[in-house]
Amino acid sequence: MFKKILFQLHWFFGITAGLVIALMGVTGALYSFQEEILLAVNPQMAVTQQSRPVLEPGEMIERLHARGISVSGLYVDTEGGQPARVFLTPPPGERRGGMRFVDPYTAESLGEPRGMAFFGLMLQLHRFLAMGQSGRQITGACTIALVFFCLSGLYLRWPRRMFSWRAWLTFDWAKKGRAFNWDLHAVVGTWCLPLYLCAALTGLYWSYDWYRSGLEAVLSDTPRATDEGRGRRGPPAEGQPLPEVNYTTLWQGIQQTAGDKLGVYSLQLPNAAGQPARVFFMLRDAEHGRAFNQMQLDPLTGEARQVERYADKSFKAQLLASVYALHTGEYFGLTGRVLMMVASLLMPLFFITGWLLYLDRRRKQRAALAARQALGSAEGGEPWLVGFASQSGFAEQLAWQTAGQLQAAGMAVEVQPLARIDPARLSATPRALLVLSTFGDGEAPDNARGVERQWLSATLNLPQLRYAVLALGDRQYAQFCGFARRVDDWLSGSGATRLGERIEVDGNDEAALAHWQRQLAELTGVQPLIVQQAPFDGWILRERLCLNPRGQGQGTWLIGLHPPEGAQWEAGDILEILPRNGADQVQRWLHAHGLQALQSVTVEPLGHTLAEALTSRQLPASASHLVGLHTQALLDALVPLSSREYSIASLPADGTLELIVRHQRLANGELGLGSGWLTAHLPVGAQLLARVRRNSAFHAPVDDCPLILIGNGTGLAGLRSLLKARVASGRARNWLLFGERNAEHDFYCRDELQGWLRDGQLQRLDLAFSRDQAQPIYVQDRLREASAELQQWLQRGAAIYVCGSLQGMAGGVDRVLREVLGDAAVEALVEQGRYRRDVY
Repeated sequence: MFKKILFQLHWFFGITAGLVIALMGVTGALYSFQEEILLAVNPQMAVTQQSRPVLEPGEMIERLHARGISVSGLYVDTEGGQPARVFLTPPPGERRGGMRFVDPYTAESLGEPRGMAFFGLMLQLHRFLAMGQSGRQITGACTIALVFFCLSGLYLRWPRRMFSWRAWLTFDWAKKGRAFNWDLHAVVGTWCLPLYLCAALTGLYWSYDWYRSGLEAVLSDTPRATDEGRGRRGPPAEGQPLPEVNYTTLWQGIQQTAGDKLGVYSLQLPNAAGQPARVFFMLRDAEHGRAFNQMQLDPLTGEARQVERYADKSFKAQLLASVYALHTGEYFGLTGRVLMMVASLLMPLFFITGWLLYLDRRRKQRAALAARQALGSAEGGEPWLVGFASQSGFAEQLAWQTAGQLQAAGMAVEVQPLARIDPARLSATPRALLVLSTFGDGEAPDNARGVERQWLSATLNLPQLRYAVLALGDRQYAQFCGFARRVDDWLSGSGATRLGERIEVDGNDEAALAHWQRQLAELTGVQPLIVQQAPFDGWILRERLCLNPRGQGQGTWLIGLHPPEGAQWEAGDILEILPRNGADQVQRWLHAHGLQALQSVTVEPLGHTLAEALTSRQLPASASHLVGLHTQALLDALVPLSSREYSIASLPADGTLELIVRHQRLANGELGLGSGWLTAHLPVGAQLLARVRRNSAFHAPVDDCPLILIGNGTGLAGLRSLLKARVASGRARNWLLFGERNAEHDFYCRDELQGWLRDGQLQRLDLAFSRDQAQPIYVQDRLREASAELQQWLQRGAAIYVCGSLQGMAGGVDRVLREVLGDAAVEALVEQGRYRRDVY
């Protein structure tokens, strides 16, 4: 919760104060190199260093007075390489006069440099937004906001590998879209963070008196002096002559006090009788370009009354004296100035990328809510209830699409998960469309098991109900669409009337889904909406790493895919890929059946060779039914390859979508279709077709409840993404139970998991390696051993997420839960959404 609030504050202040900070950064960067820029655009101001010394202050002021120039101060580089600055006596009633640039050897004017008005405006914008004291309050508040951005941004982006400099400071130039914008915002922000903190914490010195007083109280070697003790002077009194100054003795006093290493001095003449002359001076071997010493001299005798040397100060007092040098980076020499200037010029980058990230997030939120918001606006027509039972989220997606088509016909629609539709509600419903997924071999989805018991055990009379069923399943199971068939038969036996035949979908059979669309069109009287799943897009295989090169079982691989622009997913979602046959497989099949690879065929709308076309077709071991067919007819008779689904193991912030895939071997010894394509046949750097499928039933809990994650083998993929999301959100009450064959070779992501455990982001890690001892041990055994802790976690509101193989692990875990907690408690967890499974 804290991290969420911090994030909301970070972006809120970013899109409000960010523009002012960007302006302050650009203007500050320009002003910090004022002298160099002025000299570059005003070549007449260049001063050639000569062998003779520069004019003494008395002689320079005398020559200026001879030209009618009244002087209140001088700034002179004694080495003669820079123009001298002459500060004019301010008119009565004003605090400051003008400034002239003169040749330090002759006191001749170097003219009015071009650009002075521009840099005056830059300073006004930087400090006051050219709005006076009101602007000063705004810039001060935005400077505080910059400190907040630095600290909150550091906390929000804290990487899981905190000691890895690559995780902190590098980003991938190949990224696009949101991922690239995030890298610019976060990684470049990390580069600039020390400079921004330095600029902000020193900039507040001029923004707020309370901050300046506090800083001086903490860092100064002596108690803060009064304004009089500090020598602050007002403008000259009107009508009063300027006090007398003996420039010869004054210069002698400066030289005697500063010594023979005097480099630069700034002389402030007294405005009234009794005031001292103030001199800021810097030695040639000064630690940095603003390491000024101070002295106060009697203007007639040149006697030094008070001397403060930079070298004599403590380190903290030196920092106080160097506030301006720290603010501009000059404290660290020319390198520091350049770095501070570059960082300041980059400030608009964070405002722009922050807005882009904000707008992208808003766009996705609006898109996600569009269907629900639209449904609320439908009025009139007969009410429809669209119910869904979904294990992986596909049925839920189709339910919302179905509701959209009903609304297009002007009908009022309500979409509900089946778990919220009790028998009483069903008895009062005149029309219903049910999108029902079957889990495994004929079972109800986890969140619909309680509904099945309620409905099928109830004796209802439903003559008023007219309904239709869209059934989703997998034909590899004997009880294909078994749950939907049982519900359909029960509704029909209870007197309800079918609006059309039950439509059964194997996987994502587009023909069956199109049939459902046509049936809806007949019911509603409007043409079918062209509402399809997201198209398959091109993903690049970036890396392929074997996780168990010497393991006893089949190879397990970490697959890294570079996402297309705009691709987004959440922890728990699924990647659906379109696999292809490998070139060697196709050649062997062609050779076995006497076919020529280069024969031409058409795969709408393009022409291909037969070998190319066969990469996307099922290749049956027996081709007796294909004998005698010409090439095109043979291709058309072959069934297209179906998609394969894999749990996603990473987050969008990682920049790479990762899968954990195990080799599957067919009876003939060849690799399985999906695993073979990803781990062997697809070249690294090549493209595959894939799309993300939302799996809301396996998304992480929205609150900070404890989370128990249970899985085996490649099931670690889905659990890993959930753990990553929890770690990124600062939620540490996580318990992982993971099982595989051998600890030495099959402990996938070992360093990452142990790092989370060491850092407290994973509170408990229970491992079960079945082949490491004579008696096999599985994750369900570890769960049984920890039954007391299990019940304690559940009492604290924990949710259980299971990912991995349905046969063996998931069933075993379910049996242990029922053994420890009881059937009623397990069913209650399911109905509360606290027991979720992503199994296969």
